[in-house]
Amino acid sequence: MFRFDWAAWKKLPATERAALASEFSERLSCWERGSSEGHPNQSALFSQIGHKGDLTLIHFRDSLEELNRVELELAQSGIYPYLQLVNSYLSVVELGLYESSEKIYTQLSEKGLEPGTAEWNAGITEGTARTAASLASRLFPSIPPAKYLCFYPMDRKRGETVNWYAEPMADRRAMMHEHGLIGRRYADSVRQIITGSIGLDDWEWGVDLFADDPVVFKKLIYEMRFDKVSAVYASFGQFFLSVRVPAANAAQWFDGTLA
Repeated sequence: MFRFDWAAWKKLPATERAALASEFSERLSCWERGSSEGHPNQSALFSQIGHKGDLTLIHFRDSLEELNRVELELAQSGIYPYLQLVNSYLSVVELGLYESSEKIYTQLSEKGLEPGTAEWNAGITEGTARTAASLASRLFPSIPPAKYLCFYPMDRKRGETVNWYAEPMADRRAMMHEHGLIGRRYADSVRQIITGSIGLDDWEWGVDLFADDPVVFKKLIYEMRFDKVSAVYASFGQFFLSVRVPAANAAQWFDGTLA
């Protein structure tokens, strides 16, 4: 997330501004297209709404090296001196596998295998690999084409009296099932991409919501407030709302307009 130095930008001659905007638009166009094979490896630009920043860049990549590479590409661009980094978030796309994990554990237990043994660990590895293969498109998603983005980080509480991680697996699974049912009711209007950041950033998860109607963000998040997972066990960071700026319209943004 960046602030844009409009004062310095407006001091440039119009021809130089146009050249820099064109250069960035071409670079963004390449990032938007991503990879035609394997993982999408895409980027997208959003115009941030409110006082927290001006621009948001999202990068979906399949390695930290690729993320670092796109950061360095941006740093070498002509537009970079006018960008001030104000926030960033690093995380890994992950899937909630409470139900499938429990199924794998039950199957292994029924075979008489003991947790922690080589046979048990091999069974966990095999079962998880099958699940991941069937859900590959969700693990390596494309950036949704929706017009609006809502992003926020969150934690699960782990204090002395309320500790998500101290709850039994069966209870967490039941609560997450109920929590997931709310999200599924909005599946036609909101695309949710949940990313895990334990050990990678200051929060435990990042939540990306994509929609063509921004009001639906409020409806979804408000309804989830009454869910036990959110009402009792969740802590939330700041919320960031942005509107999509396709590469084809990026030059207009640098002229102070939004197509």
